Amino acid sequence: MAKQPYLKVESIVKKFGPFTALNGVSLDVYPGEVHALLGDNGAGKSTLIKVLSGVHAPTSGQIHIEGKPVNFRSPRDASNAGIGTVYQDLAVNPLMSVTRNFFMGRELTSGPRPFGLLKMDEMDRITHDEMLKIGIDISDPQQAVGTMSGGQRQTLAIARAIYFGAKVLILDEPTSALGQKQQMEVLKTMMRVRARGDIAIIFITHNEIHSKLVADRFTFLALGQVIGAGTHKELEGEDIRRLMAGGAEIKDLERDLAEL
Repeated sequence: MAKQPYLKVESIVKKFGPFTALNGVSLDVYPGEVHALLGDNGAGKSTLIKVLSGVHAPTSGQIHIEGKPVNFRSPRDASNAGIGTVYQDLAVNPLMSVTRNFFMGRELTSGPRPFGLLKMDEMDRITHDEMLKIGIDISDPQQAVGTMSGGQRQTLAIARAIYFGAKVLILDEPTSALGQKQQMEVLKTMMRVRARGDIAIIFITHNEIHSKLVADRFTFLALGQVIGAGTHKELEGEDIRRLMAGGAEIKDLERDLAEL
């Protein structure tokens, strides 16, 4: 029996007034796979992320989770459906501890909120164990997040999303602001998550090399449309580079036409 996509996006259109940001985007996202979403600035990647994470409602089209149509009215709806988004800014507080960042807003307490006592020992243990599962051994979960490397902070945000129920992990340019060693940390973390087999990863990136290293499946966007898609086996040789360049060529063509 063929594997079914956990997330299916069908013909999504998103308009902002007269401007069409997404024009009929479709893709399938499978558990146990990394799906690279590639495209230049302005391709529509950020808008698609916001539609999938419940920030924007699509103008038309349909999202399916495990074969069932869903309509997200808020980021909470998307989160409850198992979509966890890790943005570039990570939503971490560098002055707070690793544990407090892990449980931010969802702290374990004994007694009724907001007056219950925090179960710090239990939260420390969970934070340590969940990060260890995907490759980072934090010796002191009470250390400030500001003392961690960029790669470790990415791992914290990923572990937090998975622990709180993410089945689709959307990673927004997770390697873009990091040095080479930290980039490799993040790519290794992605591969450990992939190896679990139950999590689907959407990897938004400009980096052709990183996508080739970790992705099982590719979708290329340009001007809000899919200009190419396929599996790692199907896209061999120069196909990925050609599709990346194709997006730039389309943008140049549209700009030239607009100037006439």
